[in-house]
Amino acid sequence: MRPDVNPYRHGAKLIFDRFVWDLHPESWRSRSRLKREKGSRSGRALILCNGPSLNEVDFEALENSGVFTIGLNKINLLFERSSFRPDMIVAVNGHVIKQNAKFFRETDIPLYLSSRGQRDIGSREHVTYLHHSAQQKFACDCSWSIPMGYTVTYVAMQLAYHLGFEEIGLVGCDHNFASKGRPNEAVKAGDSDPNHFDPRYFSQGVTWQLPDLIGSEHYYNLARLAWEENGRRIVNCTAGGKLEIFPRETMEEFLLKS
Repeated sequence: MRPDVNPYRHGAKLIFDRFVWDLHPESWRSRSRLKREKGSRSGRALILCNGPSLNEVDFEALENSGVFTIGLNKINLLFERSSFRPDMIVAVNGHVIKQNAKFFRETDIPLYLSSRGQRDIGSREHVTYLHHSAQQKFACDCSWSIPMGYTVTYVAMQLAYHLGFEEIGLVGCDHNFASKGRPNEAVKAGDSDPNHFDPRYFSQGVTWQLPDLIGSEHYYNLARLAWEENGRRIVNCTAGGKLEIFPRETMEEFLLKS
């Protein structure tokens, strides 16, 4: 660990990383698509987080509501037991992208993935790549770079803002993990996953990163401020859970407004 804080070194790394990505044709294609999509949506959207409480969601009612839905990470594990399909899926963690690469390469659902996953997924018409930024900010415009904020939910919040939604709801955002340890540490999964909606999510010895709940809360507060300062709103429609940064509504109440 370096004892000094050198802004020149940090700035040079950010510029170099962005420059290398800009040399890739996918950078230009993805940026152009993001620019076209900015402000293209309106109304409400629901972000489907991957906590155990997602199993309590009435997906038939959600499907019939017509509300725009944003799935996260391995939401496809749900597809075996439901006809519901999200309108788009966001994934930025490298372990998740590698483990779910087969589905990501084969699906026609629009995907928004970390640019670091390009080597695993390749060029696909339905895939838009997002360049990671280490800045502690909220990106209202995601066409250049986007902070990851310790959780894919934060990335989905920024994309929803970029697309133009005025209100978003969260479901399955339990913000509570049975597995404990050092935040962001890469660990090997056990036989079954108690932290997500499907016991196969991280299981059978695959590598995953322990959550950083305090870091996530910092970025959730940034998201709340950014949305509210511009007359928009984030609500938590999760059944239970420990996230209390956003006002609460039931999913039924949220869908009735749509």
